Amino acid sequence: MRRKSGKDVVIRGNVQYQEKLEVLKSMEGWVEDNILTLLKPVESSWQPQDFLPDSSSSSAEEFFDAVRELRERAAGIPDEYYVCLVGNMVTEEALPMYQSMANRFDGANDETGASATSWAQWNRGWSAEENRHGDVLTRYLYLSGRLDMRQERATFVSHGNTARHAKEHGDATLARICGLIAADERRHETAYTRIVAKLFELDPDNAVRAFAGMMRESVTMPGLLMFDGRDRDLFGHYSAVAQRLGVYTAGDYADIVEHFVKRWRVEDVGPGLTGEGRRAQDYVCGLPQRIRKMVERAQERSARESRLLPFSWIFNREVLV
Repeated sequence: MRRKSGKDVVIRGNVQYQEKLEVLKSMEGWVEDNILTLLKPVESSWQPQDFLPDSSSSSAEEFFDAVRELRERAAGIPDEYYVCLVGNMVTEEALPMYQSMANRFDGANDETGASATSWAQWNRGWSAEENRHGDVLTRYLYLSGRLDMRQERATFVSHGNTARHAKEHGDATLARICGLIAADERRHETAYTRIVAKLFELDPDNAVRAFAGMMRESVTMPGLLMFDGRDRDLFGHYSAVAQRLGVYTAGDYADIVEHFVKRWRVEDVGPGLTGEGRRAQDYVCGLPQRIRKMVERAQERSARESRLLPFSWIFNREVLV
């Protein structure tokens, strides 16, 4: 058999590239009808000042009274929940930067920053909504007085659980903020679920291989590299607090993977799969059970190794991780 030359590989790569490009372009009308409808009109979108003291529409005394009221409510929330809120804030502030990543995908990019294509409109609308999430959390945390905001700046399930905890500890406004963010994230989840379902319909082999590739490399959260200048494992310690409080757990992760495997009917994908595609199918279908087994082992280890650690975000007060 003749060995493939570099030129052969390049040609084959170009063919694959063109095929994927055509798939994305063919979805343009479908995105307009099924994805853009999930974006809220600008006129009806909430803004951070809807839930925070507004310095522009009140007298100075009324503004300061509103800040004092916010701080009184915030005082009743335990430190560990603020650790989780900061982690959520870091994630939300980083997500709009993913727009630059989306712009690297030919066929779904925004070439001018004002392109009228459906893909471009979705990317701009999605990033604008994510930007509001980071804005409202940053302002709330700053006004609360509970955090050291000079430190390095540090989604649906996580914000939903945080909203529940905030309400339990007496801060109804924070609960509403987190609840609204969770509702936005639910719409975003619906959009990406629909997009991937459509890709499974149009190109099942590449879709299942991409799904498996992402899961093998693990999903990288935007806050993974957050650093406060002290704790080299800050994200790991934040995640441990979220796990212990039930804000976002490894069990939630397993449930999410299982949900998508069922939602996209990965087990039922048959005709048209290559050998690599079938191996990818087997991998992702068995992944939820493997994750749950790892969760069991991790929980046993965590019970033995729990300890108090200081977090610079909360002025070095200690929290159980």
